[in-house]
This record gives sequence, C-alpha cells and structure tokens, in this order.
Amino acid sequence: MKRTVYTEEHEIFRESVHRFLEQEAVPHYQSWEDEGLTPDAFWKKAGEQGLLCPQIPEEYGGPGGDYRYLAIVNEEMALMGLSAPNFPVHSDISAEYILKYGSEAQKKEWLPKMVSGAVRGAIAMTEPNTGSDLQAVRTTAIRDGNEYVLNGAKTFISNGYQGGIYIVVAKTDPSKGAKGISLILVPRGTKGFEPGRKLNKMGLKGQDTAELFFNDARVPISNLLGEEGKGFAYLMSELPQERLAIASSGVGFAQRAYDLALAYAKERKAFGKSILDFQNTRFKLAEVRTELEVGWAFLDKCISAHMEREFTVTEAAMAKLWTTELQGRVTDTCLQIFGGYGYMLEYEIAKLYADARVTRIYGGTSEIMKEIIGRSLDKEN
Repeated sequence: MKRTVYTEEHEIFRESVHRFLEQEAVPHYQSWEDEGLTPDAFWKKAGEQGLLCPQIPEEYGGPGGDYRYLAIVNEEMALMGLSAPNFPVHSDISAEYILKYGSEAQKKEWLPKMVSGAVRGAIAMTEPNTGSDLQAVRTTAIRDGNEYVLNGAKTFISNGYQGGIYIVVAKTDPSKGAKGISLILVPRGTKGFEPGRKLNKMGLKGQDTAELFFNDARVPISNLLGEEGKGFAYLMSELPQERLAIASSGVGFAQRAYDLALAYAKERKAFGKSILDFQNTRFKLAEVRTELEVGWAFLDKCISAHMEREFTVTEAAMAKLWTTELQGRVTDTCLQIFGGYGYMLEYEIAKLYADARVTRIYGGTSEIMKEIIGRSLDKEN
C-alpha cells in the first residue's frame, strides 16, 4: 500500500537498509540461527551504515533522525524475514533510555559506542518470578558509600549474552514498592555480574537471549540512570515506543508470511492446476491481504501519533495487541497453504510461525494489553 507517513528522504533510507540487509544479513542468517548469535562484525557494519540508533543526535555520534528511521529498520528486517539481530532492544529501547534519562557523562560515554555497534544495549526487566509484574522485581541495588551493590537474577533478556551495557531494573529501596525502583547502568565485565547460559527458545533462534546473575556486583552511584526511585515511572513512559517497535515488526512479518504464501500458491500444482486457482485458497489470501491493508494503515496512524507526542499508553496497548494477534493469525493461515511442507523448518514459513508465537507474550502479554485497554473504558464518553 501507499505509505503516507514517510517522506522521500525516509524511503531513500529504506532502500539503503534493504540493500545492506540483502548483502550482509540474508546470506549469513542461517548460520546465525544455528549459532544463536550474531557476530560483532555485522553489528559494526550496521553501525557504519546508519542502521543503529538513527535517532541519536549528532553530538552523541548519531545522525539525528526522527523516530521514523527506527520504524523503517524494524519494518525492513521483518519484511525480509530477519528476526535477528535484535536491533529494537538496542536502538529503540536501551539507547532511548540513556538519551532521555542519562547524565551528560553517561550519554557521551555510551551512545557513540551504541551508534557504532561497538557496544550492544540490553534492558534487564524480567525476573524468574515476576513476568509482566514489574513492581514485584526482587533484584536490589543497595547503596554502600559511593557504590550500588546489586544482587538478584534476570531471565529472558534479549542481547543478554552479548550485551555491552545493561540497564538493570532494581529496587534501591525495597520498602517503597514501585517507588523504590531505579534503573542502574551495569557494564559488561563488572565484577559480580555474569551473563548466564543462552536460552534455548522455540523461535527467534538467531537472537541471543540469556539469564543474568548479580552477586554483590558493585557499580559507582554515577551509574544511576535518571533519579533514584523514578525507575518505574521511566519504564511506563517508554513502554509505548517499545510496543510500537513490536507492532512495526508484527505487521512486517505478517506481510512476509503473505508474500511467501502467495508465491507458493502460484507455483504449487494440485489436481492439474495451481492451488491459487482453488476458491478456498483465493478467499483465504484475500482475507489476509485485506487484513494487511488495515494493519499497515493502523501502524501509520500510530507512528504519526508518536511523532506528534500524542501516542498514549492505551493506544500503544491497542497497537501491540492487534498487530501481534494479526501476525499470529496471518502466519498460521499462510502456513496452512503450504500443507505438510509448512511444517518443515527448511521452509521459511515454519520459522516465521515459530518466531511469531512469542510476540503475544513479550513486551506485555495480550492479556495485559486487554487489561490496559479495559481500564481506559470508563474514561470514555
């Protein structure tokens, strides 16, 4: 469909992103999935090409673009079927926290490294027993003189195994509940901090996801991100952009599944004709095509609202809920068109199916999104 949210300059950037991924990512993607890692060399090349943190101002080493450049990278990755590397956690989330809440010293130290790809960013929220309930985190960062001492564990952390700088959600005052949560910058190599094993996931095989362990890990109090006790408020403020990144990828991956299914339906023969000639196949793909048109239009509306700083928490929940459910629904329909071959991992549609399942869980489950939306209903006229 014709996209109205992007300018000609954005579309030129999109073309350069597509070319780069086609040359530097697609040929190596299977090996990344086999290894469960993406190499440092690729991240540095991506940094050189401007794919990392394109919103970061020039004074911190970035190109100073607007949010739409982030969305384009996420869309193009999805449209090419690339679920790795995890650029959104690095660019859309981790770098954004440092840009908005970091001290001048923190921004100058970390943002140029993140723009170049020399350091990967990760945010450590989830714990083994907390899930979506961020107020219940147990990891602590207790002040001892001029240092914070961290103890606790995190799990399901994207970029966790290969990260260079971690934004750790911890309680600096456990007695205050949510008001005692702070964000602490913990560099890789900090004594007492150790990434654990790479987690063996059903999908997203090329993304490194790990456990993290903190055992009397000490960092200077200057590593506090923003103000002490404001961590929960910061997290709530930044969740809309995180969920919009998931939405951008969700529609893109749904489109990828449709494109693969349409091409297969044209080529695959059954009973002497292509399966696209059967009414059921045409009707199924017609439904998917229509849903995708709606999905892209809704996504553009959300991006425009975010650009105008009018994208609300409720709207972000709607975007995350609808697009990830769309991704799951469309991918399932398209896999069915492949028949038995759709169940074979040598076919990309099977990988897309496995990758799609977690999108209704991470970034807030579909059930949590419904709860957020539901709470807003009594405020409507």
